[in-house]
Amino acid sequence: MLKMRTFFILSLGVVLGVFMSTCGSVFAERETTEATADSETLPYEELRTFTEIFGRIKRDYVEPVSDKKLLEDAIRGMLSGLDPHSAYLIADEYQELKEGTTGQFGGLGIEVTMENGFVKVVSPIDDTPAQKAGIKAGDLIVRLDDKPVKGMSLGDAVKMMRGEPGSKNIANRRA
Repeated sequence: MLKMRTFFILSLGVVLGVFMSTCGSVFAERETTEATADSETLPYEELRTFTEIFGRIKRDYVEPVSDKKLLEDAIRGMLSGLDPHSAYLIADEYQELKEGTTGQFGGLGIEVTMENGFVKVVSPIDDTPAQKAGIKAGDLIVRLDDKPVKGMSLGDAVKMMRGEPGSKNIANRRA
């Protein structure tokens, strides 16, 4: 009887050990799967709302809007909503950012803004082509390469004022 009881307890221990080792890992996998399931599945209801709004804008907006513009603006909004440092840049914007941060462009050496449709000089930077040409704070730039500035975006005007270092194109830019 003692041998039978010992065998029964030993067998029960082996069965429980095997059960715990196999089921324990299954339970651990299930917990991990459930914890990451939310991050791995798509938010179908929210995507359905997004596509419905996308469709309404395409169908009912005052003027036609391209799919590309709507999607790029949606991405911009999504990133800007995260924090003030996140942004989506298209290729041209990314190139401008690289130029602005690495200094690999030539410019006039002026800080500018837009005022009443014209480019207004905020200040020339010391020892730059702009200062040497006599450009002063408050000057309005009304034409660039015989093109009127009125109606141009500030970014487009700045692109026109940039050039290869050493180029002599500043003479026609002073108002």
